Amino acid sequence: MSQHDEDRDKVVNALGGKKGLIDSGVPSVVFLIVFNSTKEVNTAIWAALGLSLLLAIYRLARKDTVQHSVSGVIGVLICAYFANRSGNATDFYIPKLLTNLGYGSVYLIANIVGWPILGLVLGPLLGENLTWRKNPQRKKMYIKASWLWVAMFFLRIAVQYPIYKSGNVNLLGTVNLAMGYPLFFVTAYATWLVIKAGPPAEKVSD
Repeated sequence: MSQHDEDRDKVVNALGGKKGLIDSGVPSVVFLIVFNSTKEVNTAIWAALGLSLLLAIYRLARKDTVQHSVSGVIGVLICAYFANRSGNATDFYIPKLLTNLGYGSVYLIANIVGWPILGLVLGPLLGENLTWRKNPQRKKMYIKASWLWVAMFFLRIAVQYPIYKSGNVNLLGTVNLAMGYPLFFVTAYATWLVIKAGPPAEKVSD
């Protein structure tokens, strides 16, 4: 595997990776399917939570990284709390909207103050730590890549919040899925292209 391939995998894994998307996304799909079949919010909640727990157990059994599985379980629990409290299936997606708002705001503020999140996350993984702070081109590269994520998070809110307000749970669930996996991979790949086209990292010796 070439250095470029290794760096690409590090970038994708740091941003969530395929397993992370499965563990956090599939339970939401199950919630939507079960709710449509039963019209029972609680039944759909238990189905989503059960699957999330099974995925976590599966990761443990395979000795995989369980970070995303645990995050997935916690995420489903929070979503379940909102939906169960109101009895409204669309409220299952409130935490997802709030999460996008939170991440989008952090990425936005970090870019404005000159400390792009991607630089803080990827710098150590790519072996440069924070040396990019002294390299204007490298810093500019991380800021440019981070704007992609700002756009992704706020685009999700701009599209999904009006649907949430309309109360159309089927449309909201479908759009949430469509703007989850596909949009993530597009943004992650675009991020990699920006980083690949940027100046090389100055590796920090041990």
